[in-house]
Amino acid sequence: MSLVEHLSELRRRVAISIVAVMLGSAVGFWFAPAIIELLLRPVPGGRVVFLSLTGGFSVYLRIALIVGLLLALPVVLYQLWAFVAPGLTARERRAALPWIPMTVVFFILGAAVAYVTLPYAVEFLLSFQIIDTLESMLTAEAYFGFVTTIFLVFGVTMQFPILLVLLAKLGILSVDRLRHTRRYVLLGIVIFAVVVTPGTDPISPVIMSSVMYLLYEGTILVLGRTGEDALVSGRGQDG
Repeated sequence: MSLVEHLSELRRRVAISIVAVMLGSAVGFWFAPAIIELLLRPVPGGRVVFLSLTGGFSVYLRIALIVGLLLALPVVLYQLWAFVAPGLTARERRAALPWIPMTVVFFILGAAVAYVTLPYAVEFLLSFQIIDTLESMLTAEAYFGFVTTIFLVFGVTMQFPILLVLLAKLGILSVDRLRHTRRYVLLGIVIFAVVVTPGTDPISPVIMSSVMYLLYEGTILVLGRTGEDALVSGRGQDG
């Protein structure tokens, strides 16, 4: 393809992805009241307030967009794969293709972990109230901003093992290297979790770093059992 044809192809696939997100967001907007009630369960009394005229509508839009992204994720990933795949070698396509659907699974896993984490984070952050002196009046904008951020962060972070597997299958990483760098990876995971989690609570980083490290060890176990080291060595000898 020429540059113009590549740009035209990219524009077409981006447009399809945007339409998919919009359709998913319409579904999310319809179910927003039930989702809002579900996400408010960790809040004492299950109520928040909005202080601006557009506050309630912006919360609906935020929830709808997150749901839309989640529902459209398979379509978006397919469009990305269809655009990138022609530029990959046959070996790279074989290595990457089986793991593309797994990104959806791990994103949902991250969202589930975030939902489990949310009550503990809220409880910790609200524990600093002092009756009649320092009390919380949670606004819908602030609360759902925190909730949607933590869901997105956990969902994206859970792609960590897929990245490791792809790097291993492409011969960039080996199981031995993953094993020998455990302590440094653990330190990096803890620092990363502290930086990216949106709240100042200690609960979210602890849960995130624990899950990420378990996934790291699980990735080493899976790669070791599938003989990835032998595959990498064989590719090196073939080269």
